[in-house]
Amino acid sequence: MPRDGGKGGGGGSERRNVLGGPLAECSTAPMTGFFRNGCCDTAAQDLGSHTVCVVVTAEFLAYSRSCGNDLSTPLPEAGFEGLRPGDRWCLCAPRWQQALAHGHAPKVVLRATHHAALEYCSLAELRRHAVEE
Repeated sequence: MPRDGGKGGGGGSERRNVLGGPLAECSTAPMTGFFRNGCCDTAAQDLGSHTVCVVVTAEFLAYSRSCGNDLSTPLPEAGFEGLRPGDRWCLCAPRWQQALAHGHAPKVVLRATHHAALEYCSLAELRRHAVEE
């Protein structure tokens, strides 16, 4: 089944979170999501599965940079201001799982994490790293 539940991600009607409820917004400041709509929704073309809404930390940003994905350096030509600790971001589910395995997983906003993240991450682990809302 396609990651978007066959409903055409980027605003499709199958926008459920990992808890089974409606997918909440992750962030519009900074603007995030594969579709840059503030939500961690997905579709077949989202090969990275940008489905886990995280609250980034300095530790995670350093870890991500060490893995070759610098999320803190601004790229003005791409309209990206760079992330700072405390920002919410739609992270690729496999990257979150990798960070978890290395002890650097950022906190997760469950209501804003798309159910497709469960293809890569266990709900139990996501819950263990959940932030209070």
